Amino acid sequence: MYYIGIDLGTSAVKLLLMDGEGKIINIVSREYPLYFPHPGWSEQKPEDWYEQTVLGIKELIRDADKDQVAGISFGGQMHGLVILDEKDQVIRPAILWNDGRTTEETDYLNTVIGREKLSEYTANIAFAGFTAPKLLWVKNKEPENFARISKIMLPKDYIAYKLTGVHCTDVSDASGMLLFDVKNRCWSREMCDICGISTSQLAKCYESYEAVGTVLPEVAQDLGIRSGVKVAAGAGDNAAAAVGTGTVGDGMCNISLGTSGTIFISSEKFGVDKYNALHSFAHADGSYHLMGCMLSAASCNKWWMDDILGTKEYGAEQAAIAKLGENHVYFLPYLMGERSPHNDPNARAVFLGMSMDTTRADMTQAVLEGVAFALRDSLEVAKSLGIELTRTKICGGGAKSLLWKKIIANVLNLKVDVLENEEGPSMGGAILAAVACGEYGSVEEAAGKIVKVVETVEPETALVAKYEERYRQFKEIYPACKPVFQRNASVGPGKGADCVKG
Repeated sequence: MYYIGIDLGTSAVKLLLMDGEGKIINIVSREYPLYFPHPGWSEQKPEDWYEQTVLGIKELIRDADKDQVAGISFGGQMHGLVILDEKDQVIRPAILWNDGRTTEETDYLNTVIGREKLSEYTANIAFAGFTAPKLLWVKNKEPENFARISKIMLPKDYIAYKLTGVHCTDVSDASGMLLFDVKNRCWSREMCDICGISTSQLAKCYESYEAVGTVLPEVAQDLGIRSGVKVAAGAGDNAAAAVGTGTVGDGMCNISLGTSGTIFISSEKFGVDKYNALHSFAHADGSYHLMGCMLSAASCNKWWMDDILGTKEYGAEQAAIAKLGENHVYFLPYLMGERSPHNDPNARAVFLGMSMDTTRADMTQAVLEGVAFALRDSLEVAKSLGIELTRTKICGGGAKSLLWKKIIANVLNLKVDVLENEEGPSMGGAILAAVACGEYGSVEEAAGKIVKVVETVEPETALVAKYEERYRQFKEIYPACKPVFQRNASVGPGKGADCVKG
């Protein structure tokens, strides 16, 4: 049988067709626009997601035996606010995870409601990208739209609804809304009251590997697949990527170098760090995980290459980098503000340390190292909880760079396991679909049989020591710049009004 994994990303939807043994049959990607209607805002149209998903599925299975398609599931960009009216029509464009408009609402939740109460209710504090602050923003700034809300959904769940007619979500994605009691895996009535909504406006919550329904007959006919194809709840992109990389069970780690960057640590036990610097979420395997998330990771390199250097020759630019651990140029990778561990939407990217002999290669290297150092910040928080890691998996577009993997291995002093495929969320979605259809008995069993490590990048003792010194200096830059970021808070990321990317 075949299983479809749908990775609903920020710039494109990526679809993967997998057979029951984990072999990838086909991969398709389709882009859609990203809108920046005001500085710091980031939006997309859910209708665009669905349109490109449908076209993508048709392309994906065009040459396959369509009768063998048994299940569909998802990995999806987290935190985005999708609101539907009583006729299930989209009320306004979705407000995305990297949108920075909710500073006032985030401050209200963290200071007036209080971090301790938020952590008690949801295991997390408020971050600008989370869904609850977005809801409060709509309530405060667009009361006419707030009054029309019948259903509150997340991006991938809108696709699931369009396929099945079921309003659903999963525990991992729901964990990032600040409306979910992570420890008890249910909606928080206290947070609903704070946001002025009812639990009936929220979707039914499933485990990621559970079937939520089947594809509607008219949709199945349009797609050319048989009726009865199961749709599983799926997971937030990072939890789905963890499934796709075999980061399930206790004490496993995955680093994702996508548009955003994450360090993801799976755990059988629920836990919260003292300062809520890491997110404490439910995992797609039925357990829990801790996650540090930086808002700009591979997107930093893309910005540097495409927009600043004006080149698509990423490999050629990296080939000019000669010496690791000796670069005197530093880069703070906060192009869209930062989440873990600083929780500062006003933070901005900074180059520091340039001189007359600084080269293009030095600055390219600084971008790659800056992302690695920022990931190390979150790893240090995990270490403070007594978590000891010796290795990590890696996925995402940035993981295709051998140089970047080497930098990460030495900055974090971890063995970096390279996988047979680096498809991450789409692979995880396909695995979740296979579990929902009974192909495997559990997520852990499926990942154990499907995911294969083909190479390990080992840290080098001398280089680890060099990067230890560089990291100590890197840690001093953000605190020094923070007052400047606060004074310049009116200058936001993004583009001017009506700008469209995509």
